[in-house]
Amino acid sequence: MTSYQNTKILIVEDDVIIAEYIADLLQDEQFSNLKIVHDKNSALHEMASFLPDIILMDINLSGLNDGIELSKSKNTNATVIFITGQSDFALMNEALKTNPDAYLTKPIKKVDVLASISLAIQKKQEQSFQFKDGYDIVNLEYDAIKYIMADGNYSNIYTTSKKYTIRQSLSTIFKQLPLDIFKQTHRSYVVNKSKVLRITASSVFINDVEIPLSRTYIKDFK
Repeated sequence: MTSYQNTKILIVEDDVIIAEYIADLLQDEQFSNLKIVHDKNSALHEMASFLPDIILMDINLSGLNDGIELSKSKNTNATVIFITGQSDFALMNEALKTNPDAYLTKPIKKVDVLASISLAIQKKQEQSFQFKDGYDIVNLEYDAIKYIMADGNYSNIYTTSKKYTIRQSLSTIFKQLPLDIFKQTHRSYVVNKSKVLRITASSVFINDVEIPLSRTYIKDFK
């Protein structure tokens, strides 16, 4: 479980006993980066500040089915696992439209919680670039990466929310990324092609950032 220990998990559950039970069983498995909230406003605050990797979300928050709507406001990188005590298939179908990673039914079973979280982490790792940032291991989802710029023996990774500087060459990073998502534009730049808004003969634009496009790589942008 060592690689899982830094996974940030937010438990959104209005039943205090169930919330504490889930937290206890996760702590028993060495998950230590946990937060518990019992209402919608607290959940919104933690999704914006704590930025969880995984959210265990009670569908029937305060008995109002608020969990479904709340999940639509999650932070971008979060995976949602719904918790429900109902056998209401119409409600579950509505919940499934939000593309949750899994769902758990009450009464909560330890094996189900751990299996769902392990699968969610595995899926995130398959869709992310992992690197060290100080003492932390960062799993940066591909969709969060806008572009990467070489800086000597270092590389600057620009994301939707911040910049990371890591001691890896651009060529080393590029070899670890999926070629259907990331393209080189220049010897010093790699971009997430889905983030490119405009292309000219010599540049690509990601938001208001102009990135050079060499003739060597222009064929990948036609």
